[in-house]
Amino acid sequence: MLSRRTIIGGLAAGSLLARRARAAAPITIGVIIPLSGGAGRQGQDVANAVQAMATLINDDGGVLGRPIELLVRDDESTPAIGVAKANELASAGVAAVLEGWNSPVTLAMQPILARANVLDITMISKADAILTSPANPLAIRLNSANAQDATIIAAYLKRRLPSGGNRRRLVFVTENDAYGNGAQHGIEAEIARAGLDYETVKTLKFPFPQTDFRVEVTAIRDAKPDIVVTINANEGAGLPAFLQQYAQAAVPAPLICTVGTVSPSVIETAGPAANGLISADIYFPDAEPFAGYRENQRFIAEMQKQFKTTPDKYMALGAAALEIWAKAATAVGSLDRQPVADAIRGHTIAGTVFGDVAFSANGQMAHHYRIFTVAEGKIVVER
Repeated sequence: MLSRRTIIGGLAAGSLLARRARAAAPITIGVIIPLSGGAGRQGQDVANAVQAMATLINDDGGVLGRPIELLVRDDESTPAIGVAKANELASAGVAAVLEGWNSPVTLAMQPILARANVLDITMISKADAILTSPANPLAIRLNSANAQDATIIAAYLKRRLPSGGNRRRLVFVTENDAYGNGAQHGIEAEIARAGLDYETVKTLKFPFPQTDFRVEVTAIRDAKPDIVVTINANEGAGLPAFLQQYAQAAVPAPLICTVGTVSPSVIETAGPAANGLISADIYFPDAEPFAGYRENQRFIAEMQKQFKTTPDKYMALGAAALEIWAKAATAVGSLDRQPVADAIRGHTIAGTVFGDVAFSANGQMAHHYRIFTVAEGKIVVER
């Protein structure tokens, strides 16, 4: 057992490290995320989560004895704005940039940051091309990719198939960009690969900012689908609006939202219209195994302390992006892009908000999915 003197000594040493870190020149980390527009609320939450993790890291002595200081910029969910902010942060000499809500914005920023020799870590954007583009040969992404998500949706659709009967009719309502089109392509490819008896009878495409879906909902009803899959990353406005209009039209077909698009804020905004929808995700703060992870417990406590909120998946991804960068930089004793990226890609990073996490050689973090439904305004995770 530890003695009282040992405990006090350990606390004093930790306090000394934190004081030394605060006195040293800070390491600047850039964060590029939408802070305004349809995704602004979620982007602000992600920025807050990164700040909470920076506080925890600084309290533990910082990185290489130096505190972390964040430079947060608004990409306005617009590729051209994202490029401008990437150039700005590269000129400011940041050690890394944590970015990504919209895949088109991420794809536009990647070559800018790579040419500036700044490590680019994608927090949320899902397009498969983010990890395959030669524009960013050291790409790292925390959120699940479209290709990973497609296998989960296809597996759920397989469970929905009755034995025998007619081919099931499927309608997609798809965000018309790299994220949405890639997600639909992946799901259809997995359906074909699994030999499932589904037919896509209609695809309805829409731009990211859209909030009026009355025409689409009418077309869905006329198509008489058995299941509707909506691919909509506009969680601040577009997805809640679609859910409300879908419910108002009383379309009888079950509604599946693609992986990771249903946050607590969507359910809050959509109200009763969210009840009954089906989705899946990779993080639930109060469910096991996450509830048992010490780093997740610390992160939740810090979010409640600073921002009076319990983090969702997006906030956890933002925090983990900074945490993983800090662990890798500490392990290699350097802030340089190449060695830090090499310490992440193809390796396991222990003791994060997500537990011990493994990255593939191409920089993609591995995940464990859970299917859930929404009932009485709450997420109910399948056991």
